[in-house]
Amino acid sequence: MSFEAISNLVAALLTLCIFSFLYKDNPFYKFAEALFIGVSMGYAIPLVYENAFIPFVYRPIFVKHNFWIIIPSILGALYIFRFNKKLGWLARYPIVFGLAIVGMGVIMSMHASVLVQMRSAMLPLDNINTILIFIGTVTILMYFFFSREHKGLYGKVTNIGVWFMMIGFGASFGYTVMARISLLIGRIQFLVGDWLGLIK
Repeated sequence: MSFEAISNLVAALLTLCIFSFLYKDNPFYKFAEALFIGVSMGYAIPLVYENAFIPFVYRPIFVKHNFWIIIPSILGALYIFRFNKKLGWLARYPIVFGLAIVGMGVIMSMHASVLVQMRSAMLPLDNINTILIFIGTVTILMYFFFSREHKGLYGKVTNIGVWFMMIGFGASFGYTVMARISLLIGRIQFLVGDWLGLIK
């Protein structure tokens, strides 16, 4: 038996173990899940060591003698105390700094998330697309204006905004389902084609 046949057999058995969860939770699924997590972590740890620790911690401190990098290194190492009940509070400091960086990203994302939407809503209303963008933007903003009760004509206008949001959420969910179905089709093609050889 060739190496490719053995690898296909192992991959097929693990795929079937994962699919067995569709029936109920069982030891085969738990084994495949634990194996997947273990292999992922076994791959990620040396990858982080080579691509993050060596070039951004070890070399700057011990080769280039940039000793100020010791401070963020110690701050990052405080995450380890998350597993200690008594010293777990030390892990809050790197979490706070991480959230602060996320907060700085909000300013940078203003252009992509807000300004582009505002620019799209200010285009000339000369076709159906710009009209729908304008109506959707205005009605959704009106829906989130909670200082006024959603009744009467105002309530009907905000209901239009709800319809726009539901269509957007439905499209996002549909895209997610489509991506998952694509993965499922890929695994079924692997089982039926590469493993069993029923299709080519």
